[in-house]
Amino acid sequence: MTLPRKDLFHLPEGMIYLDGNSLGPLPVSVPDAVSGMLKNEWATQLIKGWNTCQWMDQPRRVGDMVGRLIGAPASSVTMGDTLSIKVFQALDAALSLRPDRKVILSDTGNFPSDLYMAEGLVRLKDAGYELRTVAPEDVTDAMGDDIAVVMLTQVDYRTGRMHDMMELTKAAQAAGAVMVWDLAHSAGAVEVDLAATNCEFAVGCTYKYLNGGPGAPAFIYVRPDLADDLQPALSGWLGHAAPFAFELNYRPAPAIERMRVGTPPVIQLAALESALAVWDGLTMAQVRAACLDLSEQFITQVEARCPMLTLASPRDGSVRGSQVSFAFENGYAAMQAVIARGVIGDFRAPNIMRFGITPLYLDEADITAAVDVLDDVLNNRLWDRPEYHARNRVT
Repeated sequence: MTLPRKDLFHLPEGMIYLDGNSLGPLPVSVPDAVSGMLKNEWATQLIKGWNTCQWMDQPRRVGDMVGRLIGAPASSVTMGDTLSIKVFQALDAALSLRPDRKVILSDTGNFPSDLYMAEGLVRLKDAGYELRTVAPEDVTDAMGDDIAVVMLTQVDYRTGRMHDMMELTKAAQAAGAVMVWDLAHSAGAVEVDLAATNCEFAVGCTYKYLNGGPGAPAFIYVRPDLADDLQPALSGWLGHAAPFAFELNYRPAPAIERMRVGTPPVIQLAALESALAVWDGLTMAQVRAACLDLSEQFITQVEARCPMLTLASPRDGSVRGSQVSFAFENGYAAMQAVIARGVIGDFRAPNIMRFGITPLYLDEADITAAVDVLDDVLNNRLWDRPEYHARNRVT
């Protein structure tokens, strides 16, 4: 099958959606899938649905679907909870593998929530642990013999700059550290091969490029040779070896199952499971190639027609994720004016206008039409109206 696949998505007429890096659009199959789950499973089976509808198996089943897109072996990914929870789990488990070291190394381009979770874990452990952040380009040089864990997001959420997973994982492991990757801006956007990378842990969300919907569940990957030896700090009921034995003490489930915490979000997982069908018949290599083509067209046209914008993303597509970012002093107001004209991107402080380039539902005509709007808004200063300067809670 070819790209794009616009017929598989609900895309409002007249809208050009360049924000799949923040929230993917609704696949057309999802409303019926969720409605069917509500009417044919919850409504008719009630509590029996945990057995008759295999709700309890959803985290593993959907985890394998996500795993296919990130190069993970079968039964090494499970779904549930939020990305912040999965970051906490991975970090704590990683620290436990290096009990003689106490430093978590990350970079200043990491998503703030990941850093917040690391800060909270450091405070909780309260035994000389430290979160250390350096510039993205300095990560390898900072991998000293005191580093227990290296935690990085592969694709920078602001600029789209992309770390080399293979090389940084090798460097971390050569320094005796454990590697944790956040794939929030990678899964469904760029080619990832966790098995080849050999990293110990990876986490990610599913509401961006995987189109799982607002608040869709997160995923966690554990390298299979490690999974049976981990003792999760968040020892939830669903991560117990025998939840319905109701034992008073925690006994971890085998392998990746022990990284489950709370009750599976069955309705959200039903939506995500249906949404992932849009990938049937596609490889990530096909998606990546199409993304790079569209991104190059976007950059070329914007720079030719909107000289007041400065490219904030890497010019080299091989080290750029599936988004293109431009810096502009009045970026927030400009983005609001662009959105008002039906081109949906978003803004990240202090001055970044972000545009997700997602070839599942974008084509060359969309790129040109989007640049037409940018040209009009910027060259005619249409952004300089009071209503476009008023800050929304979500930018």
